Amino acid sequence: MFPGLEQYRAQLWPLPTQRETLEGKERRLGVEIEFTGMDMPEIAQCITEQFGGEIQRGSEYEYTVANTEFGDFGIELDSAYIKRLGREREEAGQASEFEELTESLVGLVARQLVPFEIVAPPVEISQLWRLEDLFLMLRKEGAEGTQASAKNAFGLQLNPEMPDCEADTILNYLRAFLCLYEWLIWRSPVDFSRRLTSYTDPFKREYLRHVLAPDYQPDIGTLIDDYIHFNPTRNRALDLLPLFAHVDEERLRAKIDDPRVKARPTLHYRLPNSLIGDPQWGLIHPWRDWLQVEALAADTTRLNAVCRHYREHIESATSGLFSDWAQRVSLHLIPELL
Repeated sequence: MFPGLEQYRAQLWPLPTQRETLEGKERRLGVEIEFTGMDMPEIAQCITEQFGGEIQRGSEYEYTVANTEFGDFGIELDSAYIKRLGREREEAGQASEFEELTESLVGLVARQLVPFEIVAPPVEISQLWRLEDLFLMLRKEGAEGTQASAKNAFGLQLNPEMPDCEADTILNYLRAFLCLYEWLIWRSPVDFSRRLTSYTDPFKREYLRHVLAPDYQPDIGTLIDDYIHFNPTRNRALDLLPLFAHVDEERLRAKIDDPRVKARPTLHYRLPNSLIGDPQWGLIHPWRDWLQVEALAADTTRLNAVCRHYREHIESATSGLFSDWAQRVSLHLIPELL
């Protein structure tokens, strides 16, 4: 690569207002992306070519690329049943011909319906642009996303580390997201096949009214309890359960007994489609859209104004008839990020 080119490319990626945690460390972001069109060894090889590391085979349906420059990448067929079959066969060592045939048939069917998923380790936000190179290589090798088939309910998930886990900070992020949800849908329409899965369900209007009320200033316990009361599920476009498990795991586990909820100091943004096969798409597009949430959450004055306008919108008798909020709220956003 030409001298200075990396620095130039990095400068094309905007960064959030709040770049560091309370500990003074650069915030990180985890990325998960689903796609088909490739095999496990090919995917693992692409990762090692970009970031180094060693390929470790857990089973036919689970690989790890360990010790890359960013940490460990996970690769898996996104199906708990198939992964369990694969692990059991690996642990048993010698399987009967019938068992092998059964697993092979199930795996063949699953590959037509279930995506492979790359789970990247947390990457410093100033280095996110490096993941774009991986996406480009995967596309070149045949990776296909949501747009390739009507049955492909594939998504991209962003897990931005919080600047801190105080109640006021979390509430500001939540309010900013709620106000921008319709705009985010407008910017990147969620594919119909993904909407059928319920993974990206919107928050209910009752919860919107509760959280956007100007006198709602909860402590962290109340914020968690209210969230779980209205949203006892992982199926939200912005899933806060992992964050709340990190903040107060005992409180969350008392009401949400789901081993899939992993405690971590991040938000879990599940809205974007995986368009990895589209040469006009890249990680930078959902990242720029997310940065509007970041910017609004960091600007209390602007956030309060947008919340007031959005409350008026959802209480309007015509708000369910005319979808004008996405255009209206865009007037309050940062033009440089659009």
